[in-house]
Amino acid sequence: MVLKALDLKHIFHKELDVIYGKNEVESFFFLCTEHYLNIPRIQLTLEPEFTFTKSETGTFFKVLEDLKKQKPIQYILGETEFYSLKFKVNEHVLIPRPETEELVDWSVKCHSERSEESQIKILDIGTGSGCIAISLAKNLPRAKVYALDVSKEALAIARKNAEINKVDIEFIEADILKLSKDSSLWEDVALRQMGLFDTIVSNPPYVRNLEKAEIKPNVLDNEPHLALFVEDEKPLQFYKAITKFAVENLKPKGQLFFEINQYLGDETKQLLIDSGLGEVELKKDLNGNDRMLKGIK
Repeated sequence: MVLKALDLKHIFHKELDVIYGKNEVESFFFLCTEHYLNIPRIQLTLEPEFTFTKSETGTFFKVLEDLKKQKPIQYILGETEFYSLKFKVNEHVLIPRPETEELVDWSVKCHSERSEESQIKILDIGTGSGCIAISLAKNLPRAKVYALDVSKEALAIARKNAEINKVDIEFIEADILKLSKDSSLWEDVALRQMGLFDTIVSNPPYVRNLEKAEIKPNVLDNEPHLALFVEDEKPLQFYKAITKFAVENLKPKGQLFFEINQYLGDETKQLLIDSGLGEVELKKDLNGNDRMLKGIK
């Protein structure tokens, strides 16, 4: 079957608008034309008779079926954009979110205000797709960036993304919960020679099981729960572990940046204060939610 682009777009709207809304479906369609056919939106606007081949039409119907099952468009395409950079994504890594871009932006701006001439060392804990580490490396050329994750599969994607974006990052496979309990394990990952860090940044798992009802099915049924959820009775376990690790492995005046659960802003802030970090700042995202924290050793 061959179809005009306008007719195929109409089918997308007919099948998907009730699930996603008209504007999002429009966006999905043009993301697909750019990704699969390298045809920009303006070209289809200027060529209303543009027709897809049988093979191209088949590809779009496969996408349509995946979208009807609420599979995220980023996983369907296998890529997404974050902080103006391209990233490969699959079911082993979270899809980067706009609020995480705000965390990166805050960190970049804080580093830009510093005047040190020497190379700075940054550690991203729970790197996933590598979006935070890679964006920092790209925007802070004087930084040496390290990125840690417990998942082999996530690190494989992160390494590909570092190659795509042409940055040099040292990746570490380790469990921060174990590292914080036994500091000698840090030596076992052969990184003792790195010394202390100027900055540690993390977007760890922070969604409580009790909050699952708020999560859309396309996230809940597709994205890795290992990177999303924590037990209701231990909602801050990763923040406690990472803060303890940061207190032991940051230089004096070193910075700790967190993305946090919007419902636990005060509790997470108090955790940093109780750990002895100073100048603790709780920052809202563009939606007005408590989303970011910074503390200084």
